[in-house]
Amino acid sequence: MQLVSAIAIYVLFWALTLFAVLPFGLRTHDELGIDKVPGQADSAPGNASVWKILLRTTVVAGILFGLFYLNYRFGWIEAKDFNFFQGLTGQTSVPASSGS
Repeated sequence: MQLVSAIAIYVLFWALTLFAVLPFGLRTHDELGIDKVPGQADSAPGNASVWKILLRTTVVAGILFGLFYLNYRFGWIEAKDFNFFQGLTGQTSVPASSGS
């Protein structure tokens, strides 16, 4: 795998992980007992820490990318492992055409 490809894949993992990690640990102003600003949404977080979210995202994305790279390197799970329809027809591949 080339370095640019690895960086691009890591960035994709990081962006997807950001949305998965974002809601964890956040509490609303009501849950924290903090006064709300007039006009503020009831669901707005009162303890959002950008640096904690970025650190969590980076660590989780690093672990996920590491597992992805190890799978790429050693081939633990391949595309052929997801052929769920292999046993339904009794054939493992499509027969070649006769080409008359």
